[in-house]
Parts: sequence; C-alpha cells; structure tokens
Amino acid sequence: MEQRNTMERRITEEMIEEYRNYLYEEEKSRATVEKYLCDLKKLIGYANGQTLTKSLMLNYKEKLYREDRYKINSVNSYLVAANRFFEYMQWYELRVKTYRVQKEIFCTEEKYLSKAEYKRLLRQAREEKKIRLYMILETLAATGMRVSEIQFLTVSAVRRGTVEINNKGKVRTVLLSTQLQKQLLLYLVDARIHSGVVFRTKRGKAVDRSNIWREMKELCQKADVLPDKVFPHNLRHLFARCFYQIKKDIAKLADVLGHNNIETTRLYIRTTPKEHRKQLEMLDLLEVLWETT
Repeated sequence: MEQRNTMERRITEEMIEEYRNYLYEEEKSRATVEKYLCDLKKLIGYANGQTLTKSLMLNYKEKLYREDRYKINSVNSYLVAANRFFEYMQWYELRVKTYRVQKEIFCTEEKYLSKAEYKRLLRQAREEKKIRLYMILETLAATGMRVSEIQFLTVSAVRRGTVEINNKGKVRTVLLSTQLQKQLLLYLVDARIHSGVVFRTKRGKAVDRSNIWREMKELCQKADVLPDKVFPHNLRHLFARCFYQIKKDIAKLADVLGHNNIETTRLYIRTTPKEHRKQLEMLDLLEVLWETT
C-alpha cells in the first residue's frame, strides 16, 4: 500500500471498508474482523471528525481508563484495534502503548464453572428433554472445541471418531473419546440425521453460537448455577482444567486446544483462591506453635 499523505489523519468510511477487506484477505476470522472494527468505532466516535494526533490518542487512552472507567483489558483492546489500523494506514506515529497488566494468578469464583455445576446443567437439560443442547454441552466439555468449531463435527467425523478443524488459518485434529462417539452415534439415530453437520437447526443449518448461549442461560436458575459462569467458552476451560489435572502436561494441552502460545494455555488452567489455599494446606510445611481449643 502506498504511503498516505501525512496530513490526512481522519478515518473515513471508505478507509474502514478497505481495512475490512484487508483483514479478510489476511484470513482473519469473521469474529476477529468484527471485533477490530467494533473497537475502532469507539475511536471514531471520540475523534468526532477531528484530525488524529498523538496528543488526541493519549487523551483517548486516558479517558477510557480514568473517565469511562473501563477495565484495563478493555482499554488495551481498544488501543490494539487502533494501533493495528494505524499500521495498516502507515500512521505509525499515532500508535500508543497499551497498559502493562500483571498476569492474573487466580480465576474469580464468579466465573469458575466447576465439574459439579456442569453436571447439574446436563441433568437440567435432560429433565427438560433438550437433547440437542445436552449433547452440545457434552461435546464441548469432552473435546475442548470452541463453540465456533462444532460446525466441523459432521456425521462422517463422528463415524471416524476424529474431527478435522480448520480455524484461524490452522488445521488440527480433535479426537472423540469412545464414550462420546457412542453417545453421538445414538443421537444421530434418534434425530434421524444421516449426513452433514451434527448439530443443526430445523432448516438443516449449523446451530448459531448465540442460540447455544441463550439456551445455556435458560438452564441456570433451575440448575442452581450462576448465569455469569454459563457460556460456551467456559466448557473449553473446564476441559482444559480436567485434562491438565490428569496429564500435568501444559505443552500437550496447548496442542490439543490449538494454542500457539503456552501463555494462553496457562489462563485456562487457573484455579480459584479457594482451590489454591487447599493446595497450600497440603504442603505440610508448618508445625504447631500454639495449641488452639
């Protein structure tokens, strides 16, 4: 792309469309493209037609954190979206540094979905005869697949016992356990599905993640699980923790999940402060000094 006029520092709709096409040509996923553009709209609204300058960007960064009181991760998300666009436009001098964030050691109790809570969701789905939802929950939890990846679970994949996933420019193979494979084969018979995607709408299209999210939320109250804990990606986290507890091999887990960076995988196996405290108490490094009654 040719160097832009250094005096042109306003974002136009034409630029946004060109950038959208560029991101797709770079084989970014639709979700990633929409996230970048959605975050970029925040800057466009703030600038309100003004010429973009480094000073304006620093004020924008400060406003997001100090005035709008966004969490650091959210602020950084907006800044990354702006910086990526500036790199595309070759407006390198407008880039601003993101906030440095210390890695979180623990997962908050409010977001931590336990195996017991997951099992309660399954029982509730079964009681309500939501068999498709039941099988989706089991499949996500037992394979670690992303909800966007279940479109690759086809009848032929179930029969093979392996799912080939092409996501984010990477291809990986996910194995189905023998028990899950049997469950899915019985589901296919019951649902009279002979070919194509396994989890489909009445019209035969792959189920949408928003529909899965909504159906999961509907189980919460009767299953006695906090709604904030119940979303498809949390089942991927549950799989990661259970897998790691057995294998204790984070490199293997990263491969299974399709992560390029083990640091990403570390986020999936965080425990709660309560669980960490239990581990500390098991170290057996203390002697009794004062007797308590």
